[in-house]
Amino acid sequence: MKRPSRALRAVVSRGGAGPAERSSRALRSVTVREARADLPLLVCLAVLVALLTSVAAAGPALLDRLAGRALASRLSQEQRAEPGIRLGAQFEPARGSGSDAWASDLAEDLRPVTDVLVNAAPGALNGGLVHDSTRVALPTLDTATAAGKVGLGLVYASDAPGRASYAEGRPPDPDGERVEIALSTRTRDALRLRLGQQLPLRPGALRNVEATAVVVGFYTADGEAAERDERAEGAGRGERAGRTEGAEGAGRAEGERADASGGGGRLWRELPALVRPSRHPPRSAAGLDWEARALVAPRTVTALQTQAGATLTVTWGMRLDPDPRTAARFADDQGQRELRRLLTAYPDDARAAFCGDIADFGGMYCEIGPHPASTLRDSTHLPDALTDFGRQWRQGRVVISFALASLLVVGLLAATVTALLAVRRKLDAHRLQRARGASATGLALARAAQTAPAVLLGLLAGITAARSLPGPAPAYARGVLVAVVVWLLLPALTWHALRERAVRTGHDPAPYAAGRRVVAEAAVLLLAAAGVFALRTRGTAGEAGPDPLLAAVPALLGLATVAVLVRVYPLPVRALARWSARRRGVVTLVALSRAAKEAPARALALLVLVVTLAGAVFGGLVAGTLADGRRAAAAWQVGADASYLGAGRNPDIAERLGQVRGVDGTVDVRQLRVDPTSATSGNRYGVASLVGVDGARLRAAAPGSTAARALDAAGLTGPRSGKDIRVLATGARAGDVFLLASHGRELRLRVVGALPDDVRHDAALGPVRGTTPVRERMMLADNRDLTAVDTSDFEGTALLLYGPRLDVRALRSLVPRVTDDTALGELRIRSEEQADAAADGMIDVLRTAHTTCTALAVLLALLALVLELLLSAPARGRTTAYLRTLGLGDRATSGLHLLQLLPMVLAAVTGGIALGLTLPALLGPALDLREFTGGPAAPTPHPDLPLTAALGVGLGVLVLAAVGVETWIGRRRGLGAVLRLGRNGD
Repeated sequence: MKRPSRALRAVVSRGGAGPAERSSRALRSVTVREARADLPLLVCLAVLVALLTSVAAAGPALLDRLAGRALASRLSQEQRAEPGIRLGAQFEPARGSGSDAWASDLAEDLRPVTDVLVNAAPGALNGGLVHDSTRVALPTLDTATAAGKVGLGLVYASDAPGRASYAEGRPPDPDGERVEIALSTRTRDALRLRLGQQLPLRPGALRNVEATAVVVGFYTADGEAAERDERAEGAGRGERAGRTEGAEGAGRAEGERADASGGGGRLWRELPALVRPSRHPPRSAAGLDWEARALVAPRTVTALQTQAGATLTVTWGMRLDPDPRTAARFADDQGQRELRRLLTAYPDDARAAFCGDIADFGGMYCEIGPHPASTLRDSTHLPDALTDFGRQWRQGRVVISFALASLLVVGLLAATVTALLAVRRKLDAHRLQRARGASATGLALARAAQTAPAVLLGLLAGITAARSLPGPAPAYARGVLVAVVVWLLLPALTWHALRERAVRTGHDPAPYAAGRRVVAEAAVLLLAAAGVFALRTRGTAGEAGPDPLLAAVPALLGLATVAVLVRVYPLPVRALARWSARRRGVVTLVALSRAAKEAPARALALLVLVVTLAGAVFGGLVAGTLADGRRAAAAWQVGADASYLGAGRNPDIAERLGQVRGVDGTVDVRQLRVDPTSATSGNRYGVASLVGVDGARLRAAAPGSTAARALDAAGLTGPRSGKDIRVLATGARAGDVFLLASHGRELRLRVVGALPDDVRHDAALGPVRGTTPVRERMMLADNRDLTAVDTSDFEGTALLLYGPRLDVRALRSLVPRVTDDTALGELRIRSEEQADAAADGMIDVLRTAHTTCTALAVLLALLALVLELLLSAPARGRTTAYLRTLGLGDRATSGLHLLQLLPMVLAAVTGGIALGLTLPALLGPALDLREFTGGPAAPTPHPDLPLTAALGVGLGVLVLAAVGVETWIGRRRGLGAVLRLGRNGD
């Protein structure tokens, strides 16, 4: 039998389909079409849930990780100049070593003690307390070279550079039985030495020594070696970063620099005299021309010690170098207290492990090999550094928590705009279903069921991302809470749009809407004021993780700003609309009228933009203020290009510093604590700081100095008449005379004028004023009037060194950055202080965290703004369609769209920038930036103008792009696709 043709079978098939089959096909088609239409919503919702969940869940862990990174960086910076813990013991010549002075190997004797000290480190530090160096320094011996008489100090250092760092020769032989020394190439050139030269060693500070030293090598401590150290440091950082979770290892790699390069980077910094010699001034009291240091082998130390019968001191350096996980564990307040306890207990534990529980009475009751030794003595500055870090991190946590809170707020607003857009797209269909008997609650639950899979997928992705971060477990409850809030937004808004009252009233305004709006705005303003007041009064929470109050403040302040803007910015817009009504053309009038009318409807978009801009401007303001404030604080601490504190106690060192190459001028600054009484009434003036400076020399060296200008204007730099001490004083009048008792004498202080307020903040006075308690009253005088005051009476003295090209290495060879001799004084160099301020890891952490949060917030704000433009596009499209029926052209259409959006954008930019700039003042005590900078006063705010301008320009570009897209879509769309009979919502 012949089969039917294909066409006939098709006709029969189509004709044979019953009504039920056609209905099911149509239903499936509608279902697929609706699912395809909801796909962008579901994808957007899943992405938002994943991002917000990960931020909320990982917030506490992120704060801990950032705190650990900042702590590790701070510890590394604090230990650049010296190890964090120094343990020392005195030891005598070995017993029975008189017959063979070279028999004792000091390195072998010290090794077991070093192991004992390392093993005594607390286990809670997880191996973070490591041995850095072991050193023994001999007092100077006198010798002579072609350059003159030299005071030569000999040093044994376990971290001395290896053979790779030697330009000539080799290191001293550890098994040799003669005095072999190695010096730097700079010392070789300055003292005119050569390889193999023999130097006679005569008694100097080390007595009873007669020996001959042989020069066996010259190492390179700067120049090529410095470059090699820098390359090795970079390589060490990269390798370390790979082992310790990225950038966390950068701080620890600094501690491995010497070992990685074969050089002695830290050794040169801690003992700069090993790098280059220092020259004595002519006719110095020591009778020397030069002073230098040389490296020797450990046997040389014991041989010379035996010959001299001297007691020497060995110093072990222990460096705290925790891994990122350990640093994060000790970064919060509780962890800092625990770390401080461990650091305090470690010296006692090391002392007990070394020599038992023997009190330090100065006796040699312990042993280092065959050497009688004292018990351990310790010194550390790490507890003080931890205290400073904790105080600063509490403020840093405010900045980071504020950034995280702003990001969450913007994300929730973006989710709200997404939900509103979804409600608008389904509103007609849902109203039809309501008319057919469906309930608002049932429709809302259906929407919740439709979005549940996307929300669950986003929640799983966010929790997975949070768990992938190292550190403590994520805050799952916070992540789930944020996901639930985002999930419930759409059903809640759907129910609100379909409730009985909304269905009955339709587009008509609800009764008492104006009154409810006033009440809501007043409540927002009161809540914002209460939140700021509570934050200023209570401060921030001490525990890790986001502070709930701090998280609420950005949203409250943003809402308050928007409430004010929505009320204020339509006023000038209406005025412009009335002005445009008197001119030709309808575009400006219609656009401005609609912009003023729709201001309340633009509140959500305003809130997104205001919170985003405020957070970005606030972060830029904090970063700029900290950078400039740290530089200003460094200038205050130093006072000049360099300053030498303690110049009055060490006039010889001060004189030698003034003769270093590059020093163009010096100025003496001194401070005396006084409590004078009035010569007429006998009343006390009060405890004050009497500061004396060389006014004429300061004016020549620093013309911008306010102290120098004040002294010169008052005539105090001119010739002195009489015996009275002429002063400028706070809280006194010109002509007042005060009496000051000094060593049985009575000195008269005569006030010649009031002290200007800006003199108190003059950087030239910082070195002496910054080392004493701040006093409310101050007097300023020229040093020539203070000759009657004994030098020993001054509580602080400093020598300011001026010169654009100071020889920093020469200065450091005279006064090392770290020394055991506290009487030597302290040398501060502005370039070093500013470099330390710029390298502070906490500032980098704050900048990185806030930049990341700001970038994510800007992306979310852009998404929310685009969705908001889509949400309001139908209303603008209908207005444009009406005008196009009257002959409106494309160019006028673009102008209409631009003028409608421009007032909102300008209001958002103004409100966001204003809020961001005023946030530091609003937060008050909760954010004290002076904790980061130091200095005599709070740092001056410095907003990040390029960032602010970039945000404003970016927002303008986005609006122009939106206008262009809307114009293009409107040109391609017919009027019938926009205008509908019965539409009265516009």
